[in-house]
Amino acid sequence: MNNEEAGLFVKRYAAGTATTEEHAAFEQWIHEQPLQDVQSLLDEYTLLMEQHPVWLPADRVLLDRMLRELDRQQPARIISFPWWKRKRSLVAGVALLFAAGSYALWQYSVNRPHITSVAGIVAGTTRATLQLADGTTLELDSTGTTGAAKPSHIVKIAAGLLQYNSRGETNTTVYNTLTTPRGGQYQLLLQDGTRVWLNAASSIRFPVAFNGNDRTVEVSGEAYFEVARQASKPFIVKTGPMQIHVLGTRFIVSAYPGEAQIRTTLAEGKVAVTTGNNTLQLAPGQQSVLPKGSNTFTIRNADTDQELGWKEGRFIFNGNIRDIMPQLERWYDIQVEYEGNISNQAFIGDISRNENLSEVLKILELTGKIHFRSAGRKIIVSP
Repeated sequence: MNNEEAGLFVKRYAAGTATTEEHAAFEQWIHEQPLQDVQSLLDEYTLLMEQHPVWLPADRVLLDRMLRELDRQQPARIISFPWWKRKRSLVAGVALLFAAGSYALWQYSVNRPHITSVAGIVAGTTRATLQLADGTTLELDSTGTTGAAKPSHIVKIAAGLLQYNSRGETNTTVYNTLTTPRGGQYQLLLQDGTRVWLNAASSIRFPVAFNGNDRTVEVSGEAYFEVARQASKPFIVKTGPMQIHVLGTRFIVSAYPGEAQIRTTLAEGKVAVTTGNNTLQLAPGQQSVLPKGSNTFTIRNADTDQELGWKEGRFIFNGNIRDIMPQLERWYDIQVEYEGNISNQAFIGDISRNENLSEVLKILELTGKIHFRSAGRKIIVSP
């Protein structure tokens, strides 16, 4: 790899299109170059980022290689950024902006006062409410039930997992509803072996046993499915005016009542989405979008890592601040308001969902594009 190819690699890396072979060639190149060439490339990258999103994709390989090489050639160069050295595990993307020599940004992050009243707002937990057919409700958490005994032998409640098994099959179709609050998530194993992950502020209504010719459940909010294959009994997810038909597959449906569209993202297998007389079939890596009040789907390629981030315990952002804040609202159980002319600049980043709210907001503020202040659990976003 020569210098020109290294520059092209950095641009391809920023776009998320660099190959494994190019990563390996770049690692060899960076170890062979004098400090000024590496620094020149990082400076070029800073200019690139001024014209594009503030954060890089979540892959921290490139960052670690560049920082290690700069540290080897000129150790004092890294000392300029002690905040990042302490917080490297928080987010993989923002460091290249620092590594490119933005000392002023580091000074901004140190000297600008951050909101402190959100220090007590912690990340969401494993918790949900199970409503039985007779109206009885059980509070579930990471250890099992709280405040009531397990209902019957058809339900097994383990750590963070509600499980229904075939021993509970009856000739009568009985429905239960599992609901996660804001600041909660939970897993469900249905009687047929299908596994469901519920994101915060979501619910699923499902039969205790699938006795009919199909397996139908109803979802509100966001859920990830790993559907057990039964060719003779299709699996159907209903959400609002839409249905998803599947035999065996992995997919996400996002249908929050307050959002303007319903998204279905296919990770593996094959599904068909239907509304009214319109049906659209998805291939892996594709996403259907149904605007609320419309009977027309659009289809687009999806970033499945981003869509699956919440299931893996990550916030993977790729959008403006108004795209990001609803995720924080649901996970931290906060209220968000906006003031002034908020920038539409995109943020791309990866942050653990286990971080307290204050840490997440600090990282967002480091971009210099937005500021937060708080009043209790209300967060005000301003330029």
